[in-house]
Amino acid sequence: MIEATSCGGVVIHRGKILALYKSYRNRYEGWVLPKGTVEKGETFEQTALREVMEEAGVRLYREIYRQEQYNFTVPEDVVMKEVHWYLMIADNYHSKPQREEYFVDSGYYKFHEIYHLLRFSNEKHIVEQAYQEYLEMRSEGVWAKQQKYF
Repeated sequence: MIEATSCGGVVIHRGKILALYKSYRNRYEGWVLPKGTVEKGETFEQTALREVMEEAGVRLYREIYRQEQYNFTVPEDVVMKEVHWYLMIADNYHSKPQREEYFVDSGYYKFHEIYHLLRFSNEKHIVEQAYQEYLEMRSEGVWAKQQKYF
């Protein structure tokens, strides 16, 4: 069994959620949330902020923390993955997909659109949780007050 840890973000701007389209040599295609591997000496929060900036070119602020675990199979092994997610505020709709990581498109989508676009069920679940948290914060008037950009 292989153990892996990643960190990423559910990035929201004006109610829309950021997604990236990955196309890896015609073997992997689909819409995903930005996330990546923890580098030596980084905190989970630092990794999430770095990965979103690298993969999507988005300036943002970390707000709320979530964690999930799941397993998936690769040839001849099983990967036990732990992912640390952050609900993030973007300062505009600009995004620039990281071509070196095979991201060929990116954009902000309404909740019902992104829910159907996302490839993985675990990411759909985390978007549901994050979007609900966003709606609660917005109705309480605290969403916009939390803006502090890195």
